[in-house]
Amino acid sequence: MVSERGLAVLRAIVQDYVSTREPVGSKSIVDKHAFGVSAATIRNDMALLEDEELIAAPHTSSGRVPTDKGYRVFVDQLADVRPLSSAQRHAIELFLGASVDLDDVLARTVRALAQLTQQVALIQYPSVSRARLQHLEFVALAPRRVLTVVIADSGIVEQRVVELSVDPDPVLLTRLRDTFNAAVFGVPMADATAPLRAAAAALPEGLRVPAEELAASVIAVIDSTRQERLIMAGTANLVRTEHDFTGSIFPIMEAIEEQVELLKLFGEMASEQHGVAGNRDMSVTIGRENEPFGLAQTSVLTSGYGTETGLVARLGVLGPTRMDYSSNMAAVRAVARYLSRSLGEQA
Repeated sequence: MVSERGLAVLRAIVQDYVSTREPVGSKSIVDKHAFGVSAATIRNDMALLEDEELIAAPHTSSGRVPTDKGYRVFVDQLADVRPLSSAQRHAIELFLGASVDLDDVLARTVRALAQLTQQVALIQYPSVSRARLQHLEFVALAPRRVLTVVIADSGIVEQRVVELSVDPDPVLLTRLRDTFNAAVFGVPMADATAPLRAAAAALPEGLRVPAEELAASVIAVIDSTRQERLIMAGTANLVRTEHDFTGSIFPIMEAIEEQVELLKLFGEMASEQHGVAGNRDMSVTIGRENEPFGLAQTSVLTSGYGTETGLVARLGVLGPTRMDYSSNMAAVRAVARYLSRSLGEQA
């Protein structure tokens, strides 16, 4: 069992090592932190921390560095998540406020997060399975050509041009639009196929063919959005911290660019919180916890974002285990809140 002072010593070691990238010794801790005890006492605390595998000696020097387990204990105990400055908050508001649609707001968000944290920033595109249909629109473009527009509460706006077998007049398009909207408003996109087909089948026979064709176009739009994907920015930040990794960083970069393993990790982090007290939607995985995903030397911090109806996906940062967890968690949390607010305004 680690004592309260031992935990405080661990916090000091993590903070100093993150700041300097130099192993931390007892004398340095006594000089920089007000523990009110001798260097010999601090050395005893450090010995206990080493017995618990929370710190380790990287070489023969007297200094110690945190282990993956030490970072985990530090994050679990972290209470002082430093808020962003007013200038940082204002910059986020201005940057995201200029967004014009979902793709633009996500692209702006991921760039802002990479700049704030100097890490690789990642945003999961809103999940279709959680998004609910908000509105359908049918716009006549030319004889028998109709633009199908699908809008979800998560901010998703997708469209598709369909060729109908008949030339629908505006009154018919309005009737079909109202019929389908009544059938699927608020329905999860993943569950919309059955009510769309049922609504088309319930119409009079003379309307059934164009109705079925339009229903099929809406279903095709929904199906086209099912593939999960990530948007990322700041991969150059990973190269700048290359000295924090042992061996080559190329396997890490490959895992990031392929996205498959990262999406699996995001899915796990969404379903299983990873010890961040006071931050309900925040998850952190550290070092060896990421080994199954080919990211054993990295830490990943994520938070959910969404609309008033619930979380729709996650965003976060990836970087070396030697990172400023407090500041990065504050940035991820703040950007997630601004993104959620932006999606709510667009809905």
